[in-house]
Amino acid sequence: MRPRVVVTGLGCITSLGNTPEQLWHRLLRGESGIGRTSLFDTINFPTRIAAEVRDWTIADAGEPADRWGHHPRQTLFAVGAAKQAFADAALAGVVRDPTRLGVYLGTGDVFQDFGQFVRMMDRSLRGSEIDLAEFARAGMELLDPAAEKEREPHMAASHLACLFDAQGPNVSSFTACAASGQAIGESAEIIRRGDADIMIAGGTHSLIHTFGVTGLSLLTALSQHNVEPERASRPFDRDRDGFVLGEGAGILVLERLEHALARGAKIYGEINGYGASADAFRITDIHPEGRGAVACMKRALDDARLNPADIDYINAHGTSTPINDKVETAAVKHVFGSEAYRTPISSTKSMTGHLLAAAGVTELIICLMALRDGALPPTINYETPDRDCDLDYVPNEARDARCRHILSNSFGFGGQNVALVVSRAA
Repeated sequence: MRPRVVVTGLGCITSLGNTPEQLWHRLLRGESGIGRTSLFDTINFPTRIAAEVRDWTIADAGEPADRWGHHPRQTLFAVGAAKQAFADAALAGVVRDPTRLGVYLGTGDVFQDFGQFVRMMDRSLRGSEIDLAEFARAGMELLDPAAEKEREPHMAASHLACLFDAQGPNVSSFTACAASGQAIGESAEIIRRGDADIMIAGGTHSLIHTFGVTGLSLLTALSQHNVEPERASRPFDRDRDGFVLGEGAGILVLERLEHALARGAKIYGEINGYGASADAFRITDIHPEGRGAVACMKRALDDARLNPADIDYINAHGTSTPINDKVETAAVKHVFGSEAYRTPISSTKSMTGHLLAAAGVTELIICLMALRDGALPPTINYETPDRDCDLDYVPNEARDARCRHILSNSFGFGGQNVALVVSRAA
């Protein structure tokens, strides 16, 4: 019998709440965390909206601001979410052997901030004189080795290891929107094969930046529904026009079941199934028949030793892009057959935006809350049905539903796919 892996701690920083409880209750109310972008000037961009983390600083995590001055937003979010999860799991003083505690974190690109140069050159073009000393200071900041090393995307996982003296496996995944789902699935495998008793697993990302938004805009992936930001993300709706970029972090504490029971830990649920696949198609386009999505869902069900009829709810990848939602719907039908029409499926990206490398873990936290409370979050902004998207998307209002097993999908740029099954820990 294979070792069982359970979740004993949760933490998150998102646009919709800076704790799992805040996030969960706002989701059930159908609130949106999407608004006008404030992190940079979007006047020349076709998309001027995002799901930003607001009203949170590293000081809220009990950390001194000067210690983290060179660190990018995604590292700060990871620290905040991980400290929540560690405390929620009541791990302080519990870890006797730090080599049995590991970290696996999904992360993404970190860009340099050329904002000062851009602003100064803009002043120059407008006829203002440039302060050469200011220009030199800006250059030194960009060349600062302390800041430069922090832009390496694996540094966030290294900082978590230092914070918690986690001397076990330390891994970072860079598989775009599938990164944190992969981190959770692979962390469970690390525990099952005996290389750790506890893993701090999840993801963090912040791409709300001039370069990030430029790239996604050139791919025509982002919604341009700027007039009413809260209505821009509308997964599975006929009038969807792209996803809304979000940011934040989510962290789980995963633990070998026997280890958790021996210390009387609170258990949210069990990581019961994990499936990964590649489309092996195009870098930016999902396979039109959803072969990668189909494969990872089948593998997750097989890994969990479950049938489609056993799944009580699906948290969809559901990006609100025209092709992805259509293909995901078709893939669910392929895997679930007639059960697809019985199984509720919703996209919480309608409220949180798309957290990219942190999306999968944030959505798995939501699934664990659904297991706990017997409620399903809605897909908001679902107004006009699409004939290619004809499943039960839990439109606009939360729903009571006792769940035993939940499937969560994450499909990333590059064709990386992950599906996870979480179950009640019987």
